[in-house]
Amino acid sequence: MSCVHYKFSSKLNYDTVTFDGLHISLCDLKKQIMGREKLKAADCDLQITNAQTKEEYTDDNALIPKNSSVIVRRIPIGGVKSTSKTYVISRTEPVMGTSKAVCKNTISHFFYTFLLPL
Repeated sequence: MSCVHYKFSSKLNYDTVTFDGLHISLCDLKKQIMGREKLKAADCDLQITNAQTKEEYTDDNALIPKNSSVIVRRIPIGGVKSTSKTYVISRTEPVMGTSKAVCKNTISHFFYTFLLPL
């Protein structure tokens, strides 16, 4: 009996999936992990990464060798939904020499508006 050790990135200890043969396909490993952890395939997908090499397995037909250790992350189906709004702010760079003129005009406006009427 062969095995692959897995742990979720938020956990400290590894659990084990057992299988026959020298390798297990990524698809079969995901199915076994989801079954053991009582996860529903409709709710999330699993991201599997080799714990030693940090290589992410993306092809469902990829073969993971026996006695490997992997890190598992739950990924929501359809990606992550943004809860915040995104605002686009356009900034224009001042042309050389214009920032001083704008500053002088602002000071002049302030002076004539607020200080001179007194």
